[in-house]
Amino acid sequence: MPYATQPTPLDTIHHDGSARYVRPAAGAVPRLGDEITLRLRTGRRAAVQRVLLRTCPDGEQAFSELRPAGESPVCFWWEVTLRLTMPVTGYRFLIVTEEGAWWYNGLGLQQHTPTDADDFRILADYAAPAWVHRSVFYQIFPDRFADGDPASNVRDGEWEYRDMRTIARPWGEPPAQGWAGLWEFYGGDLPGIEARLDYLAETGINALYLNPIFTAYSNHRYDVADYDAVDPHLGGNAALANLRRALSAREMRYILDIVPNHCGMMHPWFLAAQADPQAPSAEYFTFHSHPVDYACWLGHPSLPKLSYRSAALREVMYAGPDAIFRRWLRPPYAADGWRIDVANMLGQQGADQLGAEIARGVRQAVKAENPQAYLMGEHFFDGTPQLQGDCWDATMNYSGFTKPLRYWLSGFALNQHNEPRVIRSPGRWPTSALVETWAGFRAAIPWTIACQQFNLLDSHDTPRIKVTLGGDPALHRLAVGIQLTYPGVPCIYYGDEIGLPLGFQPGDDPEEGARATRACMPWDREQWDQALWAFYRELIHLRRTAPALIEGGFQILAAEPDTLVYVRDTDDQQIIVVAHRGPGERPAGPVPVAHGAIADGADFIEALGGARLTTADGHLPLPALPAGITIWVH
Repeated sequence: MPYATQPTPLDTIHHDGSARYVRPAAGAVPRLGDEITLRLRTGRRAAVQRVLLRTCPDGEQAFSELRPAGESPVCFWWEVTLRLTMPVTGYRFLIVTEEGAWWYNGLGLQQHTPTDADDFRILADYAAPAWVHRSVFYQIFPDRFADGDPASNVRDGEWEYRDMRTIARPWGEPPAQGWAGLWEFYGGDLPGIEARLDYLAETGINALYLNPIFTAYSNHRYDVADYDAVDPHLGGNAALANLRRALSAREMRYILDIVPNHCGMMHPWFLAAQADPQAPSAEYFTFHSHPVDYACWLGHPSLPKLSYRSAALREVMYAGPDAIFRRWLRPPYAADGWRIDVANMLGQQGADQLGAEIARGVRQAVKAENPQAYLMGEHFFDGTPQLQGDCWDATMNYSGFTKPLRYWLSGFALNQHNEPRVIRSPGRWPTSALVETWAGFRAAIPWTIACQQFNLLDSHDTPRIKVTLGGDPALHRLAVGIQLTYPGVPCIYYGDEIGLPLGFQPGDDPEEGARATRACMPWDREQWDQALWAFYRELIHLRRTAPALIEGGFQILAAEPDTLVYVRDTDDQQIIVVAHRGPGERPAGPVPVAHGAIADGADFIEALGGARLTTADGHLPLPALPAGITIWVH
């Protein structure tokens, strides 16, 4: 085929953790002692002679034979019953064909003997926050979203902090770059968010992620000064209780952002510890030379690091009956979960590598308050060791989703805190690198966790997706289309849906555009990119209503040089996503789909335009496609 690699018979072999392939008793959450059914799909031409399930109960390898379990015009089904005797059960398949024996695990088919690291995994008795699967999140930086109560706004010079005085900015004025930007306040608050909930509902949003709202001195509020109080400039505790009631009335959820790794230098804990090395809170910190030399976040003295060697600190943060992590999950605030700031660093300090221990403790406390709470950690790197069912429910999926997609669309670029230079590589990533990176991060965690991963295109810590993609509207739509159809939980950063930064065009200075990362939300609808907003609304509706996107499996169908094709599927629905990055047009031509168990004669309707196609000869006959995305529903 001129436009797609022709799959081999062995490419038809497929299994993932979705309900089509893993069937717990009566469709319930798998429990210890339950029997579940595992299913494998093979193509009719794959010449499979035997399939065996390989597990390792209590450390000893074991094999069970799969039995034939039905067929369709394009595939055979195999299945086996497995009793869950351990909290985590890893498994892979041994497939015997006329050409030899193959292993099949989370990374796919391979002839070499793999390690257990990429085996499929089943979690028993795992408290999954079931509501997140039907959620589309919206991230809000509170000071920049909406001003609902001007009387609570920060005033010019209201306080001085680290040799800087607060600056009150008019709404919509571009924020300053660099250090000075941390002390600018625009007046956004919780009443403003509450006043705009109808807009969010109109967009299709049903869950919020709020950047920090606790009392602090900077506008980002990661320098928390009081974990027990909502900042009065955001409306105080009463405003959060009001927001909770308003969200509940609209059947919306919300999670809060917390900073357990460090606090602000003006927190009473730290002030007391500096003043007196014998103060009760002194053990919360690590002083190298009291009182001025202490462990802090990445060398920033304004953010002293908390030391979880202290049992007293653990008690006040999460372990005690009235601990901070617990209290905000209770009425009248009843947050639906937490985003853990710098979860990759939490509890880790030189010889004290307590990260997993602290994460497990936080999980135990949070789930005791609300088993359905969503516990999501910030992690820019490989967070998979703490995504095995005993720590976080998810991470911000930068490495497993966001960065690979950006590299594929706009080229490799890497930078990090305290590193002034950006490491760049000319040219965009090959499609194979995108596919393999995604697959590696999915394979490293249980499917249940993969479906809870927090998938974002940008955030308050990154350039906006519009800027990253140089203002290209087709690539922007492509990125959003993938975000809302890929396994996991999508989160939209406020303003992206209406084209923030407004007016940014191809060829504009990306450094200037980067100032819009934390820009004010413009509320004059005449300024918005109405077509883009409509596109977001349509895709969000599809994401929240299509069973294949809510709970379906995932399989790559084609990885062409500039085009990616994958299918999301349940027993009753198949959705094929075709993402073409350009720059030129993908000429009309078929794409193979039979290896995705899609039979000839299947009618597909394009979700965004209504075009119709019918599969034939094992292929979907695609028309010529410009850069962008098409989503075909059967």
